[in-house]
Amino acid sequence: MKKWSLNSWTKLPAKHLPVYQDKEELDLVLSKIKKYPPLVFAGETRSLKKSLAEVAEGKAFLLQGGDCAESFAEFHPDNIRDTFKVLLQMSLVLTASASMPVVKVGRIAGQFSKPRSSAIEKKDGKELPSYLGDNINGMEFTEKARIPDAKRLFRAYSQSASTLNLLRAFSQGGFADLRQVHLWNLGFIKDKTKGKYKEIEDKISDALAFMEACGINSDNNRRLRSVNFYTSHEALLLPFEESMTRIDSTTGEYHDTSAHFVWIGDRTRQPDGAHVEFCRGIKNPIGLKCGPTLKPDELVNLCNILNPENEPGRLTLISRFGADNVDKYLPKLIKAVKKEGLKVVWSCDPMHGNTIKAATGFKTRTFESVLKEVKNFFAVSQAEGSYAGGLHVEMTGQDVTECTGGAQKISENDLANRYRTHCDPRLNADQALELAFLISEEIKKNSKISNKIIQAAS
Repeated sequence: MKKWSLNSWTKLPAKHLPVYQDKEELDLVLSKIKKYPPLVFAGETRSLKKSLAEVAEGKAFLLQGGDCAESFAEFHPDNIRDTFKVLLQMSLVLTASASMPVVKVGRIAGQFSKPRSSAIEKKDGKELPSYLGDNINGMEFTEKARIPDAKRLFRAYSQSASTLNLLRAFSQGGFADLRQVHLWNLGFIKDKTKGKYKEIEDKISDALAFMEACGINSDNNRRLRSVNFYTSHEALLLPFEESMTRIDSTTGEYHDTSAHFVWIGDRTRQPDGAHVEFCRGIKNPIGLKCGPTLKPDELVNLCNILNPENEPGRLTLISRFGADNVDKYLPKLIKAVKKEGLKVVWSCDPMHGNTIKAATGFKTRTFESVLKEVKNFFAVSQAEGSYAGGLHVEMTGQDVTECTGGAQKISENDLANRYRTHCDPRLNADQALELAFLISEEIKKNSKISNKIIQAAS
């Protein structure tokens, strides 16, 4: 394999990168960003990789969630707080169901860019370049707004830094107190009548009461009032990712300091392409989206390129097939990975394969198809003797109406009420938490597979 360098990706084909009209301005912006402080630190990414190694070995579960694409317009501390809050609520439910730690990773503090299925957007007979994310161009349907503007990267960096600052305060300053998170969940089930919600919450209540009786509480145990929370985004805009990549002074390794975890999308996973080339050289944990067009031998090749030392925790494979296609594609990929003895985390993205257009014209996803894909992912994993290690969802803490269905019974006619996404539809707070409750049985069955994996390794 050829020697890697920080800019070796520039010599290879790169898909879904914007074309900047003013190359000199882009270079100037990037040169300034290279001198900015890192957003995350190498020690933090190593800590995440260690936790993900536990997931790969069946000893923990990965929960990854947040915005489809962050925006400048919706940047507000309440929105950050509410998304963080829902991820904690989901995490508590999954922890109680699986009886194991949950690794919490947000699609936040840098998830701006999005690859688009078409480079052109049409509206009322007019054609313009597609919206690519707030760090590249504007959502407004005007010629000026759609021109890629390098100066937007300054605002994206600033927003990411502010978001991370708040997340660190929330995760370590008492907001994540286990008793408080439990009370939030109790508030959710007051309006619910299904027994399984109450059953899980009663289990959590009993556990907390037992610990309290033993004198273990958040007043004397820091672990009960703080959490480790990590950030992630798609490593799509490579010029920016390169500018944020620094050498760790303690190891001499390269780390992309824009996020703890970055992933390669299903559209940019070419083995001889720029995105794979860039990601193979950084030491962050890496994700790889796996869609219907990915062949088993291609997956094995990509795993060997991105994780040549077969290091557990380095590589997370994120399946995204669509609810009705999991049985068709996932078994072959799992078999190939198992045959080669590759140490990976298998995670499920039930969002991207289930996007439809409503009769009202809105792009949406049904809660039922999202739930079905997750359940099928667990079922196939169990049938293949593979540990289903994670859930990757596009969601928000806001009360939006972007995905139909769920206990709220959001209809296609309701979508216009609070449809706020800048790109793809997200589960709202109630739908995201409901999903966590409804997959509790699959999580319990999944833990049996993890026990077999742990026994085989010991």
